[in-house]
Amino acid sequence: MNEVQLSKRLQAVVANINHGMRIADIGSDHAYLPCHVIKRGIASFAIAGEIADGPFQSAQQQVEKSGVGHYVDVRKGDGLEVLQVGEVDCIIIAGMGGLLISRILEAGREKLAGVTRLILQPNIGAIHIRQWLMNNGWELVSEQILEDDGKIYEVLVAERGDSMKHYREVEKELLLGPFLLKEKSGPFRKKWLGELQRWKKIVENLEQSQSSADTLAKKEAFLRKIAIVEEALT
Repeated sequence: MNEVQLSKRLQAVVANINHGMRIADIGSDHAYLPCHVIKRGIASFAIAGEIADGPFQSAQQQVEKSGVGHYVDVRKGDGLEVLQVGEVDCIIIAGMGGLLISRILEAGREKLAGVTRLILQPNIGAIHIRQWLMNNGWELVSEQILEDDGKIYEVLVAERGDSMKHYREVEKELLLGPFLLKEKSGPFRKKWLGELQRWKKIVENLEQSQSSADTLAKKEAFLRKIAIVEEALT
């Protein structure tokens, strides 16, 4: 992967950037995505945010090598603290767990003023992102699930609006995704069949462990999720 040929999951992210947007890529790693969208004329300006020294330096080198230094600003900092209010229209956070992404959004809530679109690509735990969006006035406008290099990823896109608009059966749709649940694509089925197997093994282990209020509560929670997913896959 490089700034010319992005991975399939990052291509799916890029497809959701509206032409001319000013973007921030938080946890940008090598800054491949910002360099790509500037060179292709998709975005007008990009910030590449990175907390760790190594990736921050790699991003700087990539921007210099790509010749896009006038349009891509590489900044070092934690989450949204690299941004000033009103600098960007679109924030991208890709390649992290859903819980971490939701924590980054929560910690930087004041930086979201003026932002019109969030493009979020969790590796796991998309439920945490959907819950955060629902609680904070962001409407989920699209979802995609895809397989890339043997792993399954989800891409969630949100804009300010009616955060409950696409939710009818909230518990089920928070877990599985209201748009993804309608499509039930191949990657969707593959992901959740795998999760079912994993959860059933966990339940077996809990049944064999010493019974306590904690283990009983955990077992009930997994059995609930198993029932939701099994019903959705039938």
